Amino acid sequence: MANGSFSCRAMGVGTGDEVITTPLTVISNLDVILAQNAIPIFADIDPDTFNIDPEDVARKITPHTKAIMPVSLYGLSCDLDPLMELAERHGIMVLNDAAQAFQATYKGRRIAEIAPITSYSTENSKHITTGDGGIIVTNDEELGTQMRKFGSLGYAAMKSNDGRIRNNKDIFQDPTYKRHDAYGHNYRMPEVAAALGLAQTERMDFFVQIRRDIAAMYLDVIKKCDYLVPQHVPEGYVSSWWTFTCRYLHEDVSWQDFRNKYIEFGGDGIYAAWALLYEETVYTSGEWKRRCPPVYDALPDERPHCPNAEMVQPQLMQFVNNYGSLDEAAPMVEALAKTIQFFA
Repeated sequence: MANGSFSCRAMGVGTGDEVITTPLTVISNLDVILAQNAIPIFADIDPDTFNIDPEDVARKITPHTKAIMPVSLYGLSCDLDPLMELAERHGIMVLNDAAQAFQATYKGRRIAEIAPITSYSTENSKHITTGDGGIIVTNDEELGTQMRKFGSLGYAAMKSNDGRIRNNKDIFQDPTYKRHDAYGHNYRMPEVAAALGLAQTERMDFFVQIRRDIAAMYLDVIKKCDYLVPQHVPEGYVSSWWTFTCRYLHEDVSWQDFRNKYIEFGGDGIYAAWALLYEETVYTSGEWKRRCPPVYDALPDERPHCPNAEMVQPQLMQFVNNYGSLDEAAPMVEALAKTIQFFA
């Protein structure tokens, strides 16, 4: 969540501003918008890629829109070119939430080269991990400085390329010295956690490639199964396959019955997608409006509606693929093959 808070703050998102995001994502994407007293606006998804639909984003832009927060879901880059074009045309910013998308590429480009801010997660299920936390990258020096300061108590000495707060002790140790020139939180990652993550970056190619190889094993198993439809990877995209995710379209066998049989055959469970953000209790109950009543209580009492997301979310099946080797993954892939055969 801290990554999004850093980024929204640096982009100037504030009270009453609108931020467009997808409803099919983790609750943190809603939380970071509310943390700035901004207004979440939900754009629908593409039913094949499961990522935010740029055409619906365009329909949701208003004079109050400050930023777009797409999510590169399950390791697949969102369609960035039209989002960047919209941002330039309307004078707004794009924060690419690539929490699950280490080394994903978009039309031959690394995704971190495209949006002004790209955010990665190092939570324990990701390609590299520090236990929790994340990494933010930017190609803008001023944004980098603002994000560093916001995450470290607003120390004046911090720069985009230097996180030290005492560059010159003789200057710092002066009763008249002013340490803080910006508002900030204490979101600094412990050095031990940072060292763990830095060491894992040296093996990032391996960690990402093994997930791609396991995803290929799953794809081979389901290629003749017409009711398991995998996330579509458009031509020119390379996914990092954080998890292998399909739409489950069997009309005669329930989602739960398929999952139970998969586990019976030795499978490592099947994970459901999060409830859509606007269908979570924190949203439907109005609890979120307590964050900033002067802004939120004045909003129209209208339930968001994203028909594609509402159709796709209950169908999604996420298969684990963060195993340490192909041999470790093989029994899970075989369990899926047996389950498909059982219900043939």
